[in-house]
Amino acid sequence: MKIAELIRGKGHEIFKIRSDKNIAEAALALAENKVGALLVEDQAGEIAGILSERDIVGGMAPHGADLHDVAVSELMTRDVIHCSPNDTVNEAMAMMTDRHIRHLPVFDGDELVGFISIGDLVKCRIMEVQAEAEALRQYIAT
Repeated sequence: MKIAELIRGKGHEIFKIRSDKNIAEAALALAENKVGALLVEDQAGEIAGILSERDIVGGMAPHGADLHDVAVSELMTRDVIHCSPNDTVNEAMAMMTDRHIRHLPVFDGDELVGFISIGDLVKCRIMEVQAEAEALRQYIAT
């Protein structure tokens, strides 16, 4: 299955935060939206990075537990790995596995068209395997 199909089924909602916001605001956005990562925009509205729960936990080492007022830009991952709508689910899973990441923005050229998680990919693969198993059951029964 292509990422474009996954996004059509999942929806196009993308949660973002500005780089000048603080970690308290980011944590609230993560919790309210029940997501594990936010895309980070600079003041011009361009993608500047990604902030995940993992980034916040990693920020505890240099900052201690008092992260509330630390800027998102200080903890975000700047090197944003992304995929395209034409990539397959398996290709996206391989990218995540190879780079030890759990979220991928989806860009069609320069346009941001989606944001997927490893959970989205696993759910998709489970549905594919179930469909294949059902097709085999149907074939054997005939």
